[in-house]
Amino acid sequence: MGRAERPRTKLVPVPATNFIPERDVDKSPILEARHLGIDFGGLTAVNEFDMAIGRTEIAGLIGPNGAGKTTVFNLLTKVYQPTRGTILLDGVDTAGKTTVQVNKMGIARTFQNIRLFNNLSVEDNVKIGLHNHIKYGMWQGIFRLPGYWKEEKIAHDRAMELLSIFDMQDLASHQAGSLPYGAQRRLEIVRALATNPSLLLLDEPAAGMNPSETAELMDNIVKIRDTFQIAVLLIEHDMSLVMGICEGICVLNFGQIIAKGTPDEIRNNPEVIKAYLGTKGEE
Repeated sequence: MGRAERPRTKLVPVPATNFIPERDVDKSPILEARHLGIDFGGLTAVNEFDMAIGRTEIAGLIGPNGAGKTTVFNLLTKVYQPTRGTILLDGVDTAGKTTVQVNKMGIARTFQNIRLFNNLSVEDNVKIGLHNHIKYGMWQGIFRLPGYWKEEKIAHDRAMELLSIFDMQDLASHQAGSLPYGAQRRLEIVRALATNPSLLLLDEPAAGMNPSETAELMDNIVKIRDTFQIAVLLIEHDMSLVMGICEGICVLNFGQIIAKGTPDEIRNNPEVIKAYLGTKGEE
């Protein structure tokens, strides 16, 4: 993808009263994938995948069902270890890292199927995302020692601050599973943001949404980028969303990239039209 012309997006721990951190100015990509590939037995699922994402870029990864898009997300987050290739996050090679380690390095994601703790409150779901920043130990938690209450106050304030960005603070005590579908989607994004990422991966965030919810989601994704100054990479089949907010788009087909470019370039690319977009009037 093209490199963004915005400030660097490195997030650092901050007090609850000032959740949005300061950042250094750096135009280098936040993520680079080089010659990335994975084989499952004799099947090559992804091959020669190359992508660079600017530090505050909103980028799209599109393609037909089964093209390998979610597999790419699983490679970036180390759900799968790549068979070959290199992934650099903020210039650091993530080879050998686990999913938890990559999350601490700065990658957070949501899933195609919502994965909330439905029986917990909205606030508790967000607090789970703050696990990278909780500083009290097991015994402090068991015996409710002073350090526990201090950290819990910080976690509460941060959770409420994040929820307020999406006007969800009044839902903090509600059970997550009782929320409407669109609110559950927003909550999953808030929980991912609670891990303090520099790159947010969204896997089909508009799936199951009606047009008004999708329009609100578009506004929220731009708001996330502008508020936190982070990069966003999304998988999405709703082309109005992708073309409306993505600055760079990568098209995957049968595990290989067939095109990269701006929305206009992708929209008018003959290979993309043939493989995925189709022609006007085509059913």
